[in-house]
Amino acid sequence: MFRALLTTFLFAHPALAGDVTLFAAASLGGPLDQIAEAWERETGHDVTLVYAGSSALARQVESGAPADIVLLANAAWMDHLEAVGAVQPGTRRDLLTNRLVLIGSWHRTDPVALADLGAALEGGRLAIALSDAVPAGIYARAALEELGLWGPLRPQIIETDNVRAAQLLVAIGAARMGIVYATDPVDERRVAVLAHVPEELHPPIRYPIALTVAARPEASAFLAYLDTPLARATLSGAGFGLVER
Repeated sequence: MFRALLTTFLFAHPALAGDVTLFAAASLGGPLDQIAEAWERETGHDVTLVYAGSSALARQVESGAPADIVLLANAAWMDHLEAVGAVQPGTRRDLLTNRLVLIGSWHRTDPVALADLGAALEGGRLAIALSDAVPAGIYARAALEELGLWGPLRPQIIETDNVRAAQLLVAIGAARMGIVYATDPVDERRVAVLAHVPEELHPPIRYPIALTVAARPEASAFLAYLDTPLARATLSGAGFGLVER
């Protein structure tokens, strides 16, 4: 049976024999669920998806969490897992790309010029993921620094554990605006995209994937399934860019 879990739950409840456990960046929730369900129907194997910020996932994999596959939103964290020997050599590759957008309440539809973000906030809060650990937050900070806005806006910035939490603050009105991945607002009707962040303002956004050193045989099959037309169409339909092998 398909399961989506928090990492803390997974530590207390080891994966069942025969399952494939995939640790994935929180921004992948939704399309990855659909792919896992389709694979289960076709193969009869169970999939457990564990979503969190890439930094938290990498630390748990390094500590021996029972993951078969790890899919992060930042190359540096996968570099770290390779350096400590937590993933299988030769299995790492970039799977997806993404972009950043500025979002606000769905009530607001007027576009916002990023250079005028300070005035557009009107004293309100700007939500981003953790700027020192979570990839979406790292990218957002880099863009704001390039625009000369990080220092001036710092008192108004709220940082969250992952990018979906940042979006939620905007959706419920706890933050006036947020910087999230372009794929995040797709299924959230309470927010609207106000601006696209130029890619030259931040490092390239890549999603590397790899098998862990403890991966079970079924994990390789699921990894290959992510390259099937159905899986790729699901991911691209959610707004992700596809990296050709």
